[in-house]
Amino acid sequence: MFEWWWVYLALGAFVGFFAGLLGIGGGAAMVPVLAFIYAAKGFDPLQIVHLALGTSMATILFTSVSSVRAHHRHGAVNWSIAKRMAPGIIIGTFCGALLASVLNVRLLTVVFTLLIYYISAQMLFGKKPEAGAAPMTTAGLNLSSGIIGVISSLTATGGASLVVAYLVKRGINIHQAIGTAAAIGWPLAAAGTAGFLVTGFGQAGLPAYSLGFVYLPALAGIVIASVLLAPLGARLAHRTPGALLKKIFAAVLFTLATKMLISFF
Repeated sequence: MFEWWWVYLALGAFVGFFAGLLGIGGGAAMVPVLAFIYAAKGFDPLQIVHLALGTSMATILFTSVSSVRAHHRHGAVNWSIAKRMAPGIIIGTFCGALLASVLNVRLLTVVFTLLIYYISAQMLFGKKPEAGAAPMTTAGLNLSSGIIGVISSLTATGGASLVVAYLVKRGINIHQAIGTAAAIGWPLAAAGTAGFLVTGFGQAGLPAYSLGFVYLPALAGIVIASVLLAPLGARLAHRTPGALLKKIFAAVLFTLATKMLISFF
């Protein structure tokens, strides 16, 4: 159970730092690494991706709290928008988790990898979204957040990245968009985790110390390190634009996603 503890801690430190810096949950980095670890541990190949997704989603419950507290201290969380987006996020994420349990594992891997490639390309080559003047109606926020929730739950990534892009497009400055996305991360993670707990409950062949599709030893190690590093990333986010770090992060995501794709095919 404990032979991979150092990897879980290192992954948690990496994820926590970037969660604070960019407002993202870190699933993009966690899922490929956890899938690799679970395969090395001999877990059921048909359950590896679901366990990686479920565990990754559960870690965001803790990482987002640490990150949002740091951003809130800088006045960078728009709580009004976060509250209006929360219902759509919760419904969409829970439905996405239920859908993930019945999708073919290889299809899920391909969908995840394609999304990571897209996000990586946007970080590396894409232009920053220009602020617009489109009004943010409650209906529009709920619809957009619902779609983001489904995507996030299916991949355990992209949710916060999409939230940041959506808010900036509608005139919210980038630092406040990152802080607000971090706040939205908690209801997103809560709904997604609930979905993976429900769909994994009673599944045959799950490894010991699993709760549904959440592998508890990995969750513990990642959370310990990520909660400590998230405030550091958040402080850095308000001192630097972080353009170079974004490109480095994108390159890492691209490499991890490719490794995951190769390992499953």
